[in-house]
Amino acid sequence: MLRHALDAITVTATVAVAATVGQAPAPGTEDFNRLTPDQLKASIEKQHPAAYYVLAGKLFASGEKDEAVFWFYAGQLRYRFHLAANPDLPPSGDAALFASLSEVLGRPINKYAFGDVVQVTATIDKVLAWDGRTANGYTSKTTHAAAWKGIRDGLGQLRSHLVQSGDQIRAQHKQNGLENRQP
Repeated sequence: MLRHALDAITVTATVAVAATVGQAPAPGTEDFNRLTPDQLKASIEKQHPAAYYVLAGKLFASGEKDEAVFWFYAGQLRYRFHLAANPDLPPSGDAALFASLSEVLGRPINKYAFGDVVQVTATIDKVLAWDGRTANGYTSKTTHAAAWKGIRDGLGQLRSHLVQSGDQIRAQHKQNGLENRQP
């Protein structure tokens, strides 16, 4: 099921990227799904934020779930930043794609991630560190510094919530019939 969703997302992502910039997608972005995870990672910081979601989906589907969680949250951070830095984008383009990607890929990845609150907290720390030291070739951190800081602060707040509410999250996870990988 995730594989079919990933295929549909790739087509949607390609169309949305083209619509966002008002032209054909740049070379290499036509079909993220044709790239291997290693190829995606090689230049991910230069790609549209949808590429991060495709990478996360590929990794999750292949069983590399912890790495998928990292790239999902990196993608979510970069996508939220892109949207915050470009508030005049048409709502039927990137905003709609972000919502779709977050629902289709976010649901299974978050179910897994929240099965180990300590691990997902550590992953968020790694995402924030990676984002801080890694160039963003798609949306300028310098030009949109306030938006970048605001989005990073939001992820930091999620991290704080995880630390403060870990026991409640584990209990809710168990109540929902989901696996807690960490007591």
